[in-house]
Amino acid sequence: MFIQVSLSLLEGFKVTLEIFLLTLLFALPLGLIMSFGSMCRVKVVKWIVRTFIWIIRGTPLMLQLIVIYYGPGLVGTWAQGLINDGTVNPIIQWFATWHVFDRFFALIVAFVINYSCYFSEIYRGGIESIPVGQYEAGQVLGMTRVQIFFKVVLMQVVKRIIPPMSNEIITLVKDTSLARVIMVYEIIWEAQKFIKSEGLLWPLFYSAVYYLLFCGILTLLFGYIEKKLDYYKI
Repeated sequence: MFIQVSLSLLEGFKVTLEIFLLTLLFALPLGLIMSFGSMCRVKVVKWIVRTFIWIIRGTPLMLQLIVIYYGPGLVGTWAQGLINDGTVNPIIQWFATWHVFDRFFALIVAFVINYSCYFSEIYRGGIESIPVGQYEAGQVLGMTRVQIFFKVVLMQVVKRIIPPMSNEIITLVKDTSLARVIMVYEIIWEAQKFIKSEGLLWPLFYSAVYYLLFCGILTLLFGYIEKKLDYYKI
């Protein structure tokens, strides 16, 4: 039974790992883009981006998962009802073609949107913490704004954001358990199956070992990165 449980949990952990890696792959660069938007000198752009970030950070990830997964299908059903009632226009016809997202796709979209908003605030805090004098010194030396950012500012920002970023990334590991809300079979789901089928509770506690090991590896990794960046004195 132990081997059977271990193999089942390993299958669930593969899904957990996929969610984790795909979220980081898309959320890290998107968060950086959003941070530039939240610092944009164009007030309309700045207001729109910051309002969006406020909404996403102020609502539960579970709610966002449900809305993104079920929302398109509900809107499509509503639009189809209007078509059946004779109220037809191109926009309504377009909405009527919407279908429920693939579960895993909806999950990744929700996680990427959510975590890119959190990452954007971390990026923004790191960028704004760099003294203005460093930008001015780069301009005096004839460097462009892009050159100043990548050659002077970037590594200092990276050093400053590693601690808060590591906290968010470790939180992401645990948040992957929310995938079960829309029936994506991650490790917690696999552990819970044995409660229903065999009446066994220990697989649920056993699943915690996977999380602890994964978070432990990440903690060591970020600790190593922080030491490597110690020579950037800030």
